[in-house]
Amino acid sequence: MRTFTAVVERDPQTKLFVGYVPGFAGAHSQGATMDELQANLREVVAMLLEDGEPRLEAEFVGTQEISV
Repeated sequence: MRTFTAVVERDPQTKLFVGYVPGFAGAHSQGATMDELQANLREVVAMLLEDGEPRLEAEFVGTQEISV
């Protein structure tokens, strides 16, 4: 079993949760709830992995708080 980090945002217009795996082309989805989003992302990543080992274009490092 592999673990990937997903970035999650909420679209202010549709109210849907939108998630993607940084650097993993095609690894993105959406859902009405966090649970639905997680299930959808899991399905998408599993399908992408069926095509072979992904070549990640970036690695998620973390977040930073910026004060201006």
